[in-house]
Amino acid sequence: MRRRTVLRRLALAGTGIGLATGTTHGHPTPTGDGTAEPAAADTPTGGDPLGVLEMETVYEVVTSPDGHTAYVATGDGIALVDLVAPTSPRLIGRQTGLLAESDDGPIQRVQDLAVSGSRLLAAGPAHPADGAHGVVVFDVSDRQEPTRIAGLELDTRIHNCHFDGRYAYLTANNRDGNPLLVVDTETEQEVGEWSLLDAGDAWHDVPTSLWPLHDVWVQDDRAYLAYWDGGTWIVDVSDPTDISLVAKVRGRDPETLAAIEDPGTERSEPPGNDHFVTVDEGASLLGVGGESWDLGDDDSGGPSGIELYDISDPADAELLSTLDPPPTSDPSPGGILTTAHNFELTADRCYSAWYNGGVRVHDLTDPTAPDLAFEWRDTESTSFWTAQRAAGCFVAGSTNASQGTEVQPGLYTFPDPQIRTPTPEGSGTDDAADGTSLGVGGPGFGVGSAVAAVGLAAWRARRRRD
Repeated sequence: MRRRTVLRRLALAGTGIGLATGTTHGHPTPTGDGTAEPAAADTPTGGDPLGVLEMETVYEVVTSPDGHTAYVATGDGIALVDLVAPTSPRLIGRQTGLLAESDDGPIQRVQDLAVSGSRLLAAGPAHPADGAHGVVVFDVSDRQEPTRIAGLELDTRIHNCHFDGRYAYLTANNRDGNPLLVVDTETEQEVGEWSLLDAGDAWHDVPTSLWPLHDVWVQDDRAYLAYWDGGTWIVDVSDPTDISLVAKVRGRDPETLAAIEDPGTERSEPPGNDHFVTVDEGASLLGVGGESWDLGDDDSGGPSGIELYDISDPADAELLSTLDPPPTSDPSPGGILTTAHNFELTADRCYSAWYNGGVRVHDLTDPTAPDLAFEWRDTESTSFWTAQRAAGCFVAGSTNASQGTEVQPGLYTFPDPQIRTPTPEGSGTDDAADGTSLGVGGPGFGVGSAVAAVGLAAWRARRRRD
């Protein structure tokens, strides 16, 4: 057993927090005597949830800068959930009837949200649906009484979105070229677009079903775009009216994709399917999650994982490691889904959701060698859409939206596991011979969690500033 794993077990001893140990390639379950056995596909692993709030519908979940509130996309609108006591998540209120003033009626399927400071963006629908299409912005500085401050009806579905407090960055796959669409929410006007057609004419020859814009993340004037089999791209949005290409991180060339005989299978199985993309606080570490299944009898498909890249030089991105998906006995679309879905990179951690595969937290202190710090799954009862850090805990949304899944939707809170962080040279700390010390973590009670909450609020305020 590695020394860092021993230290982490000692740190958690007596706290009541379960811990799944091992690397990204193992999925052991702690037993009564402290040893580990392989986890069955339908067996809960790791520590138990701290709390559960059952809900009718759950899609995306984002958290407030102070980590005390979760905003949940509920299809018919949004819900606000109090996380001050992680063991008792509590519904504060709901906002429905978004764009109800439209001739087409309100948005019927809100699946994605984004938060920036005290402003919350809701967008939809993600898939073909009746009702209005567009975005709504709320002022959530008073979470008891959110106030709508902007709303704009659009002519496109919006699967995913991002927000910097003024500009909304949207996936506009109904439009020619599957572009990134930028909307100024202060003037309630569209101001810019960019698509792979701007990167090269050869994309005209590729079926657009192979390169939908599935996700967008924006930070420090750069947008990170997940273009499915078209790969992951970085563009400069410092001037949203004049978006320019920075670099292509990964993905096959258009000539290869144009020659594919079965686009339907190709877009559902590896190696493509760039589904979700995000970066850490310094935008030097990029995470790309794939979403895939197995459609045939040749075992060529299956679930995808999360790949981590060093993008300190975007033009020369370096693959550092891969977080493999949890095991599954049936990787078909209607089976036991354990492919990567949405996740967060922060504080040297990756908080990830894997549908029926549960939730995980990886220690990314060394991103070339991720260490599994926490794992929990209950295949029969949960299917997780996303995982996000909060104050003294992390939250995950369980959804019944995935194919073949019949679960009770809800918002789960989990203990935020301790990870190992570098010890500053000359600090005099001597708790580990390898120059590392145990980071703040645990179930979210006491001085340690208060310090963690303050730190969380500080970096989120910087990252999501208006």
